[in-house]
Amino acid sequence: MCLDKIIQAQNRGEAKGITAICSAHPWVLEAAMQQNAGVLLIESTCNQVNQYGGYTGMVPAEFVRYLHGIAEKNKFPFKNIILGGDHLGPNIWQNEPAEWAMQKAEVMIHDYVKAGFVKIHLDCSMNLADDPAGELDVEVAAMRAARLAKVAERSGNGNLRYVIGTEVPIPGGARKYEEAVSVTRIENVQRTLEATREAFLGAGLASAFGKVIAVVVQPGVEFGDDFILPYNPDAARGLSQFIESHSMIYEAHSTDYQSRDALKNLVRDHFAILKVGPALTFAFREAVFALAMIEKELYPAGECSDLIGTLETVMLENPAHWRTHYHGNEKEQSLKRKFSLSDRIRYYWVRPEVQLAFERMLKNLGDQTLPYSLLSQYVGEPDLNAAQVIGWKVKKVLDDYLAACGENG
Repeated sequence: MCLDKIIQAQNRGEAKGITAICSAHPWVLEAAMQQNAGVLLIESTCNQVNQYGGYTGMVPAEFVRYLHGIAEKNKFPFKNIILGGDHLGPNIWQNEPAEWAMQKAEVMIHDYVKAGFVKIHLDCSMNLADDPAGELDVEVAAMRAARLAKVAERSGNGNLRYVIGTEVPIPGGARKYEEAVSVTRIENVQRTLEATREAFLGAGLASAFGKVIAVVVQPGVEFGDDFILPYNPDAARGLSQFIESHSMIYEAHSTDYQSRDALKNLVRDHFAILKVGPALTFAFREAVFALAMIEKELYPAGECSDLIGTLETVMLENPAHWRTHYHGNEKEQSLKRKFSLSDRIRYYWVRPEVQLAFERMLKNLGDQTLPYSLLSQYVGEPDLNAAQVIGWKVKKVLDDYLAACGENG
């Protein structure tokens, strides 16, 4: 399996890694398939896809069929896709009692594995409604992870691989400005590994613990709606050296917006699974906004899509996906709705009125090469049509990850 080969390469001292595409957006997925000639790791999170549909409206089996369709359209071999489930646990049911939340998490794990997902992030790091106040005990988190692994193991799928960890960054980036984040302490990683091993053994899952390939830790990288914390290799040196004595690697979350050099250093330091999501849809949004500006220059106002205005209206009428992330006065919130690095706008592309405006814009611009002067002004790359502008923007982000991971592109 590809993930096993990455661990083997890391054990030989080779800086090999893999990019985890954490997005359900069709244009992002198409760009990834068009660019990568090798193995592609595509992940969905518990809030994107679950037994109730998530914000994509898809249960795990439907998401797999959705990927099949995109792969077929782009002539990408579906057998080259590794399906990953991210933050699979009781995260979205934190306000419910532990037993109820865990029962729902068990159903979700079952549905993911049955649908063909093989890379499973067992995330039980959060407090549930009837847990004692304060930080969740590592042993409790480990026992809950083992409980979910037991459900997965019943499938009999020998290709399952697990990711564990209790110091798990919040999905989608930080919700407030941070000057710095603390790198995970070595003793915390050691305790997590030992507690998880004990929990797996206690649940009769000794062989399943051998399928644990990675630990989620905090290497010191983060982003929020208006800041990026770059990777500092010196701060993570001890953490990097620690994992060399284990047949595992680290999984790095929130690597969005890191420089190519920072990504290369992460992979070199055994953070060999690089998760990226919002940076990809941010690039998509940049491309679409540029195209909307070009459209305004080429067509009368009455014929334009008003895509940017439509998005603003829809986000104001349906604030659930951004209200708790974006703070400040009305002007500041308006700016963040459009341009935040957290890219909460990504939740709104599926809205029918937004889709209609997007399709109208693409129809207006057609498939002809756009004027050089307008591409120079709004995009920075010549000789592209509208669809190519979007693909070019997304692929620029993926280029850095492919280079860092040593993947075929």
